[in-house]
Amino acid sequence: MSRAAERDGSAFFAAHFAPLPLMTILRGFDTVRTVELSELAWDIGVHLVEVPIQSAAALDALSSAVDAGAARGMPVGAGTVITVDHVRRAAEAGAAFTVAPGFDREVAEASIDAGLPHLPGVATATEVQRATAFGLGWLKMFPASDLGPGWLRSMHGPFPDARFVATGGMHAGNTRTYLDAGAAGVSLGSALADPARLEAVRALAASLSPRA
Repeated sequence: MSRAAERDGSAFFAAHFAPLPLMTILRGFDTVRTVELSELAWDIGVHLVEVPIQSAAALDALSSAVDAGAARGMPVGAGTVITVDHVRRAAEAGAAFTVAPGFDREVAEASIDAGLPHLPGVATATEVQRATAFGLGWLKMFPASDLGPGWLRSMHGPFPDARFVATGGMHAGNTRTYLDAGAAGVSLGSALADPARLEAVRALAASLSPRA
C-alpha cells in the first residue's frame, strides 16, 4: 500500500466496499437499536456502518456499535463530522472513519491526522476539484437523489480517478441505477429499520454480492 493510499483512505474504502458496494447510515437510534441494526447490516454483508454524531446519545450509540463491530472485525464510522471537535470525539469513541456532508479542509486534515479515513460530501465540480486536490480519492455524492445519476457521468469526465459514494435518498429501488452510472458505493439510510423494505435490501445485497 502506498503512503498516499494510506493517507487518503482510498485503500480502506476500496477494501470494505469490494465485497458489497453498500454502506448503512444509522441516524437517531438508541444504543440498543443501533447495535441491532449494525449486526443486521453485517449479517446481510454490508461492511461499513456509519453512525452520525449530532448528540451525546449518538456518541454513546457510536461507541456501542464500535464495540460490537470489533467483535466481528467490522469498522464503524462517525457521520456528520463537521468540526475538528467532532473528529476528536469520533476518535475517542473508537470510530474507524469519518463522514461529512461537505468538504472542509481543516476537518479533513484533522481526521487524517487522527488516523481516520475521511469521506467528505461534494455536490459541484468545484468541491470535487478541491477535495481531490487535497488528496482525497473517495468522496460522498450528496444529496445524490437531488443530483441524479447523470451527475456521476458528468463528474467522471474531468475526474476519472474519483470514487463516489451516492448518499441521500438512496434505497433498494434506485441503487443499481447509481451504480450503473458509475458510483463506487451507495449509502442506505433507514431501510434496514423498516420491515417493509428490509427484504428488498436483502435481495439487493444478494444480487450485488460477488457470489451472486
